[in-house]
Amino acid sequence: MNAIALMLRRNDDGDRTGKGIMTLAALMFLLAIAALVSLHSGATEVGLADLLRYLFGDASALPEQDRMILESVRLPRTVLGLLVGAGLGVSGAMMQGLFRNPLADPGIVGVTSGAAFAAVTAIVLGGTVLAPLQALLGLHFLPIMAFLGGLANTLVLYAIATRNGQTSTTALILSGIAIGAMSAAATGLLIFLADDRQLRDITFWSLGSLSGASYAKVTATLPFILAILAATPFVARGLDALVLGDAAAYHMGISVQRLKKLSILAVAAACGATVAVAGSISFVGIVVPHLLRLAIGPSHRFLLPASALGGAALLLFADSVARVVVAPAELPIGIITAILGAPVFLMLLLGRTGRAQMENLQ
Repeated sequence: MNAIALMLRRNDDGDRTGKGIMTLAALMFLLAIAALVSLHSGATEVGLADLLRYLFGDASALPEQDRMILESVRLPRTVLGLLVGAGLGVSGAMMQGLFRNPLADPGIVGVTSGAAFAAVTAIVLGGTVLAPLQALLGLHFLPIMAFLGGLANTLVLYAIATRNGQTSTTALILSGIAIGAMSAAATGLLIFLADDRQLRDITFWSLGSLSGASYAKVTATLPFILAILAATPFVARGLDALVLGDAAAYHMGISVQRLKKLSILAVAAACGATVAVAGSISFVGIVVPHLLRLAIGPSHRFLLPASALGGAALLLFADSVARVVVAPAELPIGIITAILGAPVFLMLLLGRTGRAQMENLQ
């Protein structure tokens, strides 16, 4: 019986490995299509055939004006959208594995609330108290403030939840709720003090957008996204073991405390960077990993890279829709991701398979 069980387990692993590889290949193809659509779409459309010729090395395929639009506006926007989506997707998968809950969100570690408070502070006080700092940092003032705010909240949360060298998952969640409420209260006070122009800036930032994409933002975001992607092979096995609980993972040879610290800091850095350059974008970090977990299983060896690819593809498609649905104006991308993500999330949550998987992860 033991031999038969072992054989069945190996066959199941083989089936899941094949399914995982096929899913990754399909997501890579989907991401390539999403990137092509992103480069093609906009108030001024670039011909698809000419675009393909240009991408394959024929620089004369596009008129000079289209080439300038592509190289100066759409290419950095597409790359930034890819980085932001990948960061949100893999961060969501990592948090769901760490907290053993498919409803977990990257914002649970305090990144979103801290970044929002710091960004609103920059908008409201940038012309008065923080004017010297704004003059020093220039256009990078708001992104840097948002990143530092998210990182500071995360470090405070981690310090509160860690006692005697051990980080409690329950304490992280409860502390995250408390710190999020305090940050929201402080943000609300600043919004109350803001004038009409500042209120418009705050509203637009809070809904998320890639409209300010530039090569400078791509360069600033790239190291943080590469860092969390590089961390995925080192945390995948630990996150798989953590499903059985901290004690079981420890007896399997996993350094649970190191795993939690690495995961939380990687998520904080990646999400802080994405929120800083693109504002608050919802549902990508929840829906994409949840949907992929139902498709390829709970193994983080495939789930983490698949979530990065899926998040990038979803964000690029959402950004393309945001640019053309009310052209020449542009919708905030957070509205599109919420419209796309909320119904899918509810279907997954209310579905039989989704309920069963939630019970297994508790």
